[in-house]
Amino acid sequence: MPQFLSSREAGFEAAFRALLSAKREEAVDVDEAVAAIIADVRARGDDSVIELTERFDRLRLTPEKLAFTPEEIDDHCARVSPEDRAALDLAADRIRAYHRRQMPKDTRWTDPEGASLGWRWTPLSSAGLYVPGGLASYPSSVLMNAVPAQVAGVPNLMICAPTPDGVANPLVLYAARLAGVDRIYRIGGAQAIAAMAYGTETIPAADKITGPGNAYVAAAKRRVFGHVGIDMIAGPSEILVIADRHNDPDWIALDLLSQAEHDESAQSILITDDAVFGQAVADAVAARLETLERRAIAGASWRDHGAVIVVRDLDEAAALSDRIAPEHLELCVEDPEALLGKITHAGAVFLGAWTPEAIGDYIGGPNHVLPTARSARFSSGLSVMDFLKRTTIARMTPDALRAIGPAAERLAIAESLEAHGLSVRARLERLNE
Repeated sequence: MPQFLSSREAGFEAAFRALLSAKREEAVDVDEAVAAIIADVRARGDDSVIELTERFDRLRLTPEKLAFTPEEIDDHCARVSPEDRAALDLAADRIRAYHRRQMPKDTRWTDPEGASLGWRWTPLSSAGLYVPGGLASYPSSVLMNAVPAQVAGVPNLMICAPTPDGVANPLVLYAARLAGVDRIYRIGGAQAIAAMAYGTETIPAADKITGPGNAYVAAAKRRVFGHVGIDMIAGPSEILVIADRHNDPDWIALDLLSQAEHDESAQSILITDDAVFGQAVADAVAARLETLERRAIAGASWRDHGAVIVVRDLDEAAALSDRIAPEHLELCVEDPEALLGKITHAGAVFLGAWTPEAIGDYIGGPNHVLPTARSARFSSGLSVMDFLKRTTIARMTPDALRAIGPAAERLAIAESLEAHGLSVRARLERLNE
């Protein structure tokens, strides 16, 4: 059974704080192992990657076999059914159209002092995209990572996707082709992150690494950050649904289970202003768990981390939501737009009963790589901005330097940076000759 909380009851604040602070991942000390893997890949390159792939994925490779050949990609893509092909085609088109609208514009202007100022945007030179393998092999993640990079104009893209026992997912390779990525390495884990960060004889180094992964992948991304960029350190999935009684309890139950089935550490929370409705949703979840294919995983998630919170009104629901800062937030209320105006912190918001979160995972258009573990308070989901750099531009005229240069000189003197001030003073003196 999930936790049942009511904001009207004494002790609610303490119980809610405990829910927020509860650790949802088992403490696994992988950092030492990851550090050793990274050091070995840096020292031995391809040989290290090949040995580690054989150890962890039971697959013996050679440098020539690290990447899929064009013929192998063709062969796997040919295995994709027409129905799956059409679904992925539609998803790619919608994701691409959405992300094209995110592209920022270069700007230049002249201020009142005559200085020309502005900025320009340029793509990263390269990006490495990590795609989990095995049971957690998701073609949707390929599109969500690769399409924004492609739209941003990154010229060099590669994918690392492990193939345990040599088994590849044709949908992953087809999604990569749709996103314009033809360099796909069949390696995974911390060794793949190290290879993309530092390069090997066969695998080029990337400027940024994006994509989800297990604890070893997350630890490796933490360690290589600074040498390369990363998108984020993602934790277990989570969903918060704010729903009033004007909803089908079974629909809401399925939305909660859509995240619970990801992982036993995932979290699904319902906030409602109607206690009877909250119980009806909990009953619907229990009924669905009787037949759900991944009921063992979803059941453990709902039992250990799920919650039903009853509040006085939707204003209180919005305030609690901002404290949770959920990865996914559904607003299943009569006026979702009005409630949206009261929400500040959420990775992605889904408005109304006809917008299940699963639409966002696959076909809606916005990115499904989102901040977790309350990090939506200070970060955003993956976008084209993750694959662009902003460079500021400034150009002084003599008159502009005459107008603002003395202040710059004064501040340099105040900071005891003599050469800074002299670099301005020399030019001002020339103007006064």
